[in-house]
Amino acid sequence: MPIEVKIPAVGESITSGVVSVWHKKSGDFVNEGEALFTLETDKVSTEIVAEKAGMLETKADEGQEVKIGEVVATIDDSKPPPEQKRTEKPPEKKKEPEAEKESVEQREKKTPEKGEPLSPAVRRIIEEERIEPEKISGTGKGGRLTKGDVLAAAEERKSVGQAVSFPSSRAEQDRQSSDGRFTRKRMSPLRRKIAAQLVMAQQTSAILTTFNECDMSAVQELRAKSQEKFTQKNSVKLGLMSFFIKACVEALKAVPVVNGRIEGEDFIQNNFYDLGVAVGTERGLVVPIVRDADKKSFAELELDIAGFAVKAREGKLKIEDLQGGTFTISNGGVYGSLLSTPILNPPQSGILGMHKIMPRPIAVDGKVEVRPMMYLALSYDHRAIDGKEAVTFLVKVKECIEDPKKLPLDF
Repeated sequence: MPIEVKIPAVGESITSGVVSVWHKKSGDFVNEGEALFTLETDKVSTEIVAEKAGMLETKADEGQEVKIGEVVATIDDSKPPPEQKRTEKPPEKKKEPEAEKESVEQREKKTPEKGEPLSPAVRRIIEEERIEPEKISGTGKGGRLTKGDVLAAAEERKSVGQAVSFPSSRAEQDRQSSDGRFTRKRMSPLRRKIAAQLVMAQQTSAILTTFNECDMSAVQELRAKSQEKFTQKNSVKLGLMSFFIKACVEALKAVPVVNGRIEGEDFIQNNFYDLGVAVGTERGLVVPIVRDADKKSFAELELDIAGFAVKAREGKLKIEDLQGGTFTISNGGVYGSLLSTPILNPPQSGILGMHKIMPRPIAVDGKVEVRPMMYLALSYDHRAIDGKEAVTFLVKVKECIEDPKKLPLDF
C-alpha cells in the first residue's frame, strides 16, 4: 500500500510552506532516510526525508505552496529497487598507487562547470540569488562549492552594487524594462512566506506599541568592568542581549499576561520563559529560541546567542531551534535604527524592540547631562494585554537595565 508523504508540523505559528526543490523525481526509487524535497517556511528551510524505501510519485510542483498535513507525494514500498542497484560488483580490495593518485588528481580538477555535483542547499541559493557558479572558487573538498561559498559570493556582489544573475534567457530579459530603469525579480519562496506571515500578524492581532527610553550608563560601566574576566572565563564576550533577556524575564514574571497567547476563545498562560532572539541573515529574519532563559546564567545566554548567530549565517538552524517561543526580542539598533514599531511573532502576544544607543541630553537630579540613551518599544496584542500592563512591563525592563543590581548577576 502506498505511503503518503505529508507536510509535517514545523512550528506553532506555521500553517503552510513552499516546496522549494525536489531532490528526487517521480518514478525514482528512494531509500529510507533520503532527502525528498526542501520545504521553505517563513522561519527556516528544512529537508523532508523518506520514512520508507520505495518508488516515489510526486503530487506537488516545485514552488507550490502547501499546507501542513497536505499530501505532496506517495512512496510505494511494494516495488523493489532497480536491478542494477541490487546487483553490485564486488569492491576491489586495493588500487594501484598510481591509479589511486590519478583518481585524486582528477577529483581535484573537477569544477562546477565540468559537472561537479552541488548539494541541494547550494543549488537552492544559486537559483534564488541567480549566481553564476562557474565564477566562484569552491573551498570544499576537491574544489566543490559549499553553502558558505555561494552566500559569501552573493553578499560580496550585493555590497558592490552588482546584479547577481545567471546568463539571461528571454524570460529573464523580459523582466527588465526597455529603458533599463527597473528590473523585475521574482521573490524567493522564503521572502514570500515572510511577507505573508507579516500581513497575517497585522490582520489577526490588535497590535499596539508603547515606548520608553532607558539610560545605558550602568550596563555599559558594568560590561567594561567585567568584560576581560568574563571573556577569559567563558570564552565569549559579555554583550547587551543577555542583560535584556534577563530584564525581560523579570518583567514577564511581574506581568505574566505578556508571556501568554490567545488560542481561539482561550488564553494560554505560559509558566516558562523561552525567549526568541531575532537574528538577521542574508535570506531573511529568523527567530531562534533561548530555552529556559530564567534558569540560565549570563554566560550560558551569551553562548546560546553566539551559537544561533553562527547557525543562522551558515543556514544550519533546525526547525526545533525556532519552535515554542513565548516572547521575542528584536535589536534593530545593530543596523542603526533609532526608533521602530516591531511586529508580533504569532502566536506570541508581545515583542520588545531595542534600538541604537545615542548620547542625548537628559535631566538628572535637576541638571542636564549627556547620557547613552536607548529607545525601547513594546508591541503587544491589545486583545489580551491592556495598556496599563504593557506600560508596567516596559517600565520594569527600564528599571532593570538602569539598575542591573536588580538582575540575578552571576559574574
